[in-house]
Amino acid sequence: MLDKVIVGSEEWCSFPQLGIHAIKARVDSGAKTSALHAVNIVPFEKEGEKWVKFDINPIQKNVKTVIHCEAPLVDKRVVKSSSGFREQRYVIRAETQVGETRWEVELTLTNRDSMGFRMLLGREAMSGRILVDPEQKYLLGQPTNEKLQEYYDKGEEPKRGLRIGLLASNPELYSNKRIMEAGELRGHEMHFLSLKDCYMKLDAHTPEIHYRGGRVLNNFDAVIPRIRPSMTFYGCALTRHFEALKVFCLNSSMAISQSRDKLYSLQLLLNSGVDIPTTGFANSPLDTNELIKMVGGSPLIVKLLEGTQGKGVVLAETKKAAESVINAFKSLNANILVQEFIKEANGKDLRLFVIDGKVVATIQREALPGEFRANIHLGGTASVIKATADEKRIAIKAAKAMNLKVAGVDIIRSSKGPLLLEVNSSPGLEGIEGATNKDIAGAMISAIEKNFKWK
Repeated sequence: MLDKVIVGSEEWCSFPQLGIHAIKARVDSGAKTSALHAVNIVPFEKEGEKWVKFDINPIQKNVKTVIHCEAPLVDKRVVKSSSGFREQRYVIRAETQVGETRWEVELTLTNRDSMGFRMLLGREAMSGRILVDPEQKYLLGQPTNEKLQEYYDKGEEPKRGLRIGLLASNPELYSNKRIMEAGELRGHEMHFLSLKDCYMKLDAHTPEIHYRGGRVLNNFDAVIPRIRPSMTFYGCALTRHFEALKVFCLNSSMAISQSRDKLYSLQLLLNSGVDIPTTGFANSPLDTNELIKMVGGSPLIVKLLEGTQGKGVVLAETKKAAESVINAFKSLNANILVQEFIKEANGKDLRLFVIDGKVVATIQREALPGEFRANIHLGGTASVIKATADEKRIAIKAAKAMNLKVAGVDIIRSSKGPLLLEVNSSPGLEGIEGATNKDIAGAMISAIEKNFKWK
């Protein structure tokens, strides 16, 4: 008992290894785990080990003071906050100092802008070391304003590159990690902006985008929207608001929105003279037989308009199967397309990656045995292939028709020539970078640099 340190309900502590010389903590024996404020949290690998890097504003209500930290990643776990909100957090270990006592604690990383303290010291970290007197504060002392200035007032860092935000949902996705790495390697200030943590202020005089905790997202030069299908409406609204704030968006909100509407996108492509497989669309199940005839009969493909990454795509091999699938979808009030089946493609298609009007890489995707459509997400394989001049022309034309600076264009080879299947506004990088060994993420950053005439 005598060996334990007595602390108040609020204390100042430090994390020497992280470069955090002073941070105010809430001492809370009701909380199991300790938490440290962190933004721009990005996992990465260092010498074969998993690490995480993050930024911290150690002083409450001071976003100008930023400490860049990195630490080995210990775990990921779901933490339930006092308000009942569940959040998956990264976990690190770091040596902390409270008064004259030092020991290693486990910390979850989370944005605490909306909380009163940049750090929460939980009971697991206190066990066997600390006694809390809840009526007292700062029993171990607190730094003066002059001392805090000495710790953190290093002057404003000169701007090295562009300030670029990656607007997405999952920082752990290969594509998102690669884009962050590519931007940082080219000297830019990269920020991962979680879609669900952004919200908008609509105002004629001071429109703003805020981030979790109230931080205003201002002074961004560019934003790279990578919006998952389930977040299309909100993601496009955010992108549109960035555009209203005169922030350059690599893909515009309008382009993303129309690319996610499969029917509308096919109509746009046809109007631009791009050939597609014969496709039918109808509202009433009474037209099922005519719809099947329209696309040349069975076998045929039935696609959900809202489906992505190969989900919601069914091969109906017989007329009876086609009727059953179409009527089943219609009974659920699902919007579907019916499309001719290109048998000679033999489960293969091409993915052409278009950036700023140029085809930068091409792969051939091949379906698993027994599957009818190539899809890397579902276990298909990818290999390098040379696209023909006609295929490149179609891909560039399709991206232009959709007004996309970055696009994954899927083409199938048929007896009638190359036919366009789909245009993706948030194409994945893992398959195409892995197969071609090309720096696609770097090419995306280069397209932003070109817009700003950045050297």
